[in-house]
Formats: sequence, C-alpha cells, structure tokens
Amino acid sequence: MAAPTAPPAWRSSVRGLTTRGRSFFAAGLTAVFCAVLLGQTALLSIGLLLAALPLVSAAMLTRTRYRVASGRRLSPSRAPAGQEARVHLRVDNVSRVPTGLLLLEDKVPYVLGPRPRFVLDRVEPHGHREVSYRVRSDLRGRYPLGPLQLRLGDPFGMCELTRAFTSSDTLTVVPQVQSLPPVKLSGEWTGYGESHSRAVALAGEDDAVPREYRHGDDLRRVHWRSTAKYGELMVRREEAPLRSRATVLLDTRVIGHRGSGPASSFEWAVSAAASISLHLLERGYTVRLLTDTGQAVTGTGTGSNGFGGASAEAAGVLLDALAMVQSSTGEGLAPAEEVLRLGGEGLVVALLGEMRDEQLAELARLRQRTSVAVAIVLESESWTLLRGVGSFRTVPDTDEDPAQRQTRLLQGGGWTVLRARAGDSLPDLWRQADRASAAAQGSLGGLGSYWMGSDEA
Repeated sequence: MAAPTAPPAWRSSVRGLTTRGRSFFAAGLTAVFCAVLLGQTALLSIGLLLAALPLVSAAMLTRTRYRVASGRRLSPSRAPAGQEARVHLRVDNVSRVPTGLLLLEDKVPYVLGPRPRFVLDRVEPHGHREVSYRVRSDLRGRYPLGPLQLRLGDPFGMCELTRAFTSSDTLTVVPQVQSLPPVKLSGEWTGYGESHSRAVALAGEDDAVPREYRHGDDLRRVHWRSTAKYGELMVRREEAPLRSRATVLLDTRVIGHRGSGPASSFEWAVSAAASISLHLLERGYTVRLLTDTGQAVTGTGTGSNGFGGASAEAAGVLLDALAMVQSSTGEGLAPAEEVLRLGGEGLVVALLGEMRDEQLAELARLRQRTSVAVAIVLESESWTLLRGVGSFRTVPDTDEDPAQRQTRLLQGGGWTVLRARAGDSLPDLWRQADRASAAAQGSLGGLGSYWMGSDEA
C-alpha cells in the first residue's frame, strides 16, 4: 500500500475548484456585494451559502485525500517481448466516510501503450476497489509503472483534487524464449564433489575410495574392507552429483549485426542466448552468460545429475541480464576470449555476428580448453536489404565462399558450426547440432557422448 503525497492544503483546495465550484463562489460573492449594497438580508444569506458551498466541499475533500491508499501487482513481473502482462490496481478507502467520484490514471511509458484511466463511482468506508489493465512491449528492457494519479471529486462536483502516490513498480520485458529439443553432442563432463575425479563418482561400493573416519560421520558409511586393510576405521567418500558447466557467449558488437528493432539480427541472437541458457539450466548446468565486453553473469540449475527443473532464481538472473543487454562499440572479442582462457572448461555456445577471418581463427584456438564448442554464426546481411554495407567480408583470392571459409576456420579448431539466417528457427538449428557435432568429431576420432536431453542417457 502507498499513500499519496500532500501539497499545501489551502493551495490545492483553491486550485482544485471546478468550473461549477468557481461559478458558485463568484455568484456567492456577487450576491453578498449586492446584498450589502441594497441592504437585503435574505440575499446576503443566499450569497454566503453559495460562496461557502464550494469552500466546504474543498475542505472536506482535502481531508479525505489522506485516507486513500493504493497497491499494484504485476502478473507476471517478467513478460516475454511481444506478450501481454496484466497490471492489477487496488484502491482502499481507509477512512470512516465514503469517497466521492474517483478518477484513476496510472503512468506508463508510451512503449507499453496508452495511459490507462478508470472511474470509480463510490468506495464505502473501509472498502476497496480493484481494476486491471494490460501492457505489452516488443522491446526488451525495464519499464517503470507509476506512480498512480488519483483525482478525488466531491458529490456536488465543486472540487476535484489530483494526487500522485509515491510508490511505483518495474516491469521487466525479457527476450522471447523458445523450447529447444534435447540433443547429444560429443564431449565429456566436468563435475565436482569431495573428489573431482569422475572415476570416483561413478565407482561402485567395491571400488569406493575411502578416507579416515571423522567425528560425526555416519557409521553406515563405514567401509569394512578398507578398515580391515588399513587397521583403522575408514568411511566411503561422499560424492556430489556431476554437474557440467556451460558458457553462452553473446556477440553484442554493433558492427557485427544488421537490421533494427525486434527484427534485427542482434535481437535474434539475444533471444537465442536466452533460449539456450534456460535449456541448459533445466538440465542442471551451471550456465555463465558472457558478452564480448567480458561481462559475465552466472546461474546454477537445480536438476539432479544434470537433469530436472530449472532454478527460477537462476533463470531470472540470466533473463534480467539479457533484458538489459545493449549493443557494444567494440570491434573484437578480446575481453571475452581472455575470460574463456582463464576458465573456459565445459560446454561453450557462441552466438557470433560478422567477424574477420583472423578473429575467427583466434576464437577457434580457444576450443582447446573446452570439451565441446558450438558456434552459431549469424549471416547478418540476411537481416537487411543493404547487403554488403559495412561488412567485414573481403573478396577472397580463391573461389571459396566466405561462409565456407569461416566455417572451415572454426571447424579446424574443433568447433561445431551452425549458420543462421533471417527467418531460421532456433529449435531446428539446435537439432542440427547433433549431426554437425557427430560429423566434426568423427574426423577427430570422437570423444564420447555429451547428452543434453532427458534421463534416457
């Protein structure tokens, strides 16, 4: 609940007089002047009544303004771009007298739609009224809602006061998220636990790696064979479930993208980053969102053994970051590459705009620190009719297509390469990653199975 601000009472009362109130007041003063001039006592009484009625109405209305409270609720608080959210307003009359006519107007940014206005006829003492309206935006971002403006009117229509409540809320418009199919990529897991060895985590009871007994250990964990062997009480190690790490690299360079607004290649990449991040979170990955500027945000999934539902808090952190991400003025991925060199283990999914060949070659070498690397290269020129304007692509000395040459550079470093054009479906591209990874790893000898799907693995 929030209470409205309170400007000086007498000033607001005078300014709040309506045309009817001002007319009554002027007529009353005129009648009083004429009554004094003509010596008419009856006319004097009428004049005083006419002049006092709007002033009394304004005074009563000024008192009631402190007895009205409001609240706002968003459903949902995070709305995908292009989808509607509903805003619920509640007005409470906390006084002992009923209110007059109430006019509500909530302040919203123009990108969310027109300002909503409501009329409430009368609110009984200690009663309340609820109204709602819809907002929608095709643009990501954080948009303030409020403060709510309330206009109070007296029953006679003599005075109307406008008050603004102090509280406001924020609606977060996040990128659109698409459901991705489970795919299987070549690679290996990187886990954690009391021992970082994968062999320990997958070993049976007979092959368990024991340690000495510590005060407080559960006696059911005593490993009797090792106790007899070492002559002291030994217990089995506790292993945490394997959890893989993933990094989603988003290229935000303005020179790497084409188009404008929601139909640009940059917005397609942001939506794809959100979809892939939540897809991995749902399967228990620790996901790090990394941009070309080197800024990183990390979220941890809650799945068991790599599978299960996504953590709502972690998903919210990543979606909030993507809702506010903006194009950068950088020319390369050097800050992000430095972050990957220091800690690039696990799966890496890169969403790349237009890049020079030398930049792609440098990025391809980072695959040595990762088990799996997938690059979704956006053919940004397909998002605009101005093909070739500002492009980094140069005329090659050979007949090799630039797209093929860039794909070969990344595949030479062990990356799985997918090319995206305007209108392409991300779920279809993600499904192709399985075949592309198998083909790439087949030439390198293969490293096993890296599953990002259901518990059939």
